[in-house]
Amino acid sequence: MSGTTTAAVGPRRRTPGAGANRWVVLVVLCVSLLLVALDATVLHVAVPAVTEDLRPGAIELLWIVDVYPLVCASLLILFGTLGDRVGRRRVLLLGYGLFGVASAVAAFAQTAEMLILARALLGVGGAMIMPATLSLLRQVFPDRRERALAIGIWSAVAAVGAAVGPLLGGFLLEHFWWGAVFLVNIPLMLVSLPVGRALLPESRGGGDGPWDVTGALMAAAGLFGVVLGVKRLGGGEAAASPFTLLPLLIGGALLVLFVRRQRRLPHPLVDLGMFRRPAFSTSVGCIVLAMLALVGLELIAAQYLQLVLGLSPLQTGLRLLPLTVAAMAAGLAGARMLRRFGPRRMVCFGFCLTAAAVLTLTAMGGTDNPALLLAGFVLLGFGLETTLFGAYESMLSEAPADQAGGAAAIGETSYQLGAGIGIALLGSVMNAAYTPGLRAVPGVPRRASDAAGHSLGEAYEVAGRLGGTAGAALRRAARDSFVHGLHLTLLVSAGLLLLGAVMALRLPWVMQCGEERSGAGEPAGVEGPTGAEEQSGVEGPAGVEGRTGAGERTGTDGQAGARDQAGARDRAGEEQAGAEVGLPSPREAGAAAGKPRVTA
Repeated sequence: MSGTTTAAVGPRRRTPGAGANRWVVLVVLCVSLLLVALDATVLHVAVPAVTEDLRPGAIELLWIVDVYPLVCASLLILFGTLGDRVGRRRVLLLGYGLFGVASAVAAFAQTAEMLILARALLGVGGAMIMPATLSLLRQVFPDRRERALAIGIWSAVAAVGAAVGPLLGGFLLEHFWWGAVFLVNIPLMLVSLPVGRALLPESRGGGDGPWDVTGALMAAAGLFGVVLGVKRLGGGEAAASPFTLLPLLIGGALLVLFVRRQRRLPHPLVDLGMFRRPAFSTSVGCIVLAMLALVGLELIAAQYLQLVLGLSPLQTGLRLLPLTVAAMAAGLAGARMLRRFGPRRMVCFGFCLTAAAVLTLTAMGGTDNPALLLAGFVLLGFGLETTLFGAYESMLSEAPADQAGGAAAIGETSYQLGAGIGIALLGSVMNAAYTPGLRAVPGVPRRASDAAGHSLGEAYEVAGRLGGTAGAALRRAARDSFVHGLHLTLLVSAGLLLLGAVMALRLPWVMQCGEERSGAGEPAGVEGPTGAEEQSGVEGPAGVEGRTGAGERTGTDGQAGARDQAGARDRAGEEQAGAEVGLPSPREAGAAAGKPRVTA
């Protein structure tokens, strides 16, 4: 039997965010992201004060700084997929609460161990907040054009948070004690919790089958091991060290077992089938490459500004500020650029522009050149944000709506892994180019040369202790070697960025803004059927299909072709029958209602 459906048969299931102004929801989500971004960088300027007060050992100090991003990166997939099952709003609000409590514990920590524990709890809270904000954004903005604008604002806020963190930390340290850098989170949490509870809509995925607890723990442990090993490599530890090699091997093995387990399960924790979609897998690869090429470079650039040019921390922050402003501008302009140029050209352009900026910065030398640095940092910020915006938007739009939490977690995890690998890789390139230049400095003992080869800062300390002609020669050689290493690192970064531009050629040419597939035969961002297609939340028979102006169809290609022929015959019969009794044709009725037709 064939016919048309112009009204819902059962009760309508609302789209997420239907009861709240989605732009107000975006503001709440951006505040959430601002907190996490601030906390990732605000502690950096407080490390000397923490060291003086708590007297941590070298290993304890390392854990104080690194445990937050380490725990956060490890748990993103766990909490992202948990939000798909139990509700993203619920996980986000729990993250708010935990973040506030952990901030209070960190602010009043009396020992290094207590501060490490508090920072770990902050990482857990951050892992609950980050994927939830992005997946809720995916649900609240089902229209891709509006979602692109929302992601641009979201990413601009992230850039602001990362840049403001050190400046805010420096201001608080001038007026208060180091714990104030954590206390600033509490008022924001006290506001965000009730506002989020009142305004944020609840949304979740399909929830088919049990949640794979074992798989979630395997992913968390595997990522913890890999990120820990990568961070140790980035810190200059030997690759053959058991404390570096064992976490990498164990973490890698657990991730391999996790992937094999997900492929066997009928209801996997993460739908690895998303990686078979070229746009999704390419977007994830572009995020990794962009961060791999640039995060380590940012750290080296900060050292260059302070140690080679002799700028103060505040002056360094101000020199890097144009990078952040350019990134904000790219985020706000990203939606229009994506609609006009499409994902492929936008991401390729971003990679090429960033590579051009990196090559421009190879003209940096031992003397200050403010105009060159300004031009290089503006191009760098705009190009990087353009790349990340296009990649994130394509990844999120390609993912099924009921897997939004898992997809957001994959994107954030790839960001963290790319950053960690970038620090390790570019740090290794820098050390390989820097150290040999200090092995044969006239008048400098071998032991002093070896110590100076660890870092530029240590070389300056050794030179100060030596004094005289030998100290001046060591200081000059260290500065020249560092600039040489910086140039080589920039060239390697440019090569990685151009590789990313080639990879981006697999992205779609145009931004598809029609009906999007969510993996369940319904528009992306909608938890259940809506409009004329609603059937009490139950998917219709195989012969039922929704039609859009673009002619998109669900099901397999072969079945779609058979249904098209049958549907054409049915429509012809319906129109003839309608004409005999003086009724409008189904096509005319559908056009008058302004709704898509559903044929069976």
